[in-house]
Amino acid sequence: MELTETHTLPVSQQQTWDALNDTEILRSCIPGCESIEPDGENAYLVALSAAVGPVKARFKGRMQLTDIEPPNAYSIVFEGQGGAAGFAKGNARVTLEAAGEMVTKLSYTASAQVGGKLAQIGSRLVDGAARKIAGEFFKRFSAQVSGDATQDGTPVADDTGTAADPAAQHNTASNEVADDESAGDATKRKKSWTAWISKS
Repeated sequence: MELTETHTLPVSQQQTWDALNDTEILRSCIPGCESIEPDGENAYLVALSAAVGPVKARFKGRMQLTDIEPPNAYSIVFEGQGGAAGFAKGNARVTLEAAGEMVTKLSYTASAQVGGKLAQIGSRLVDGAARKIAGEFFKRFSAQVSGDATQDGTPVADDTGTAADPAAQHNTASNEVADDESAGDATKRKKSWTAWISKS
C-alpha cells in the first residue's frame, strides 16, 4: 500500500511543525487514537482502535522519527500489532513548504505492509480505509492549527448548530472514551515531542 498526498494548511510553516510535534494535538486528530507516549529518543508508543472493512481491532505500536530537519521535514518508521486482526508496518516522509506567510503546503508519501486478517480482506479495502483515516486526520488537524476545533479535535459547529465538517466527526467514539479516561492527567502529559527530546 502506498499513499501520496498534499494538503494546504492556513497557518505558518513553524506553527504547522510545532503542531506536528505536539502529542496531544496528534492524539486528538488521529481517528481512534487513545494514547501517544515517549519511548526512547525520538520514539513513541501508540495505541489506537481502527476498523478496516469487517476487521475491527485495537492496535498497539511504535513509531520512530528519523531524518529530522526542523521545520521542514521528518521521516516516520512505524509498526503495530492488532492481535488476531494482524499487523501493519511501514514508513512515511513528511515535508513542509511555506506557500505564503500564513499558508503551508504539507506533503507526505507513505508505504505500508499488512498481514493477518488485514491482508486477507484485500488491498482495495485496506487502501480505502487508509485514505479515509488520513482524510479525517487532516480535516481535524487543519481545524486544530487554525483554531477552529473543539477539544476532541472536531471542527467547531457553525451558526446552524452543525459541525463545519461533518465527515471529520466520524469514528470519534474511541477518542471520546480516551479523553474521558485521560482527562485527569492530560496536563502532565501535554508536552511536545521536541520538548521531551530536548530534556532527554
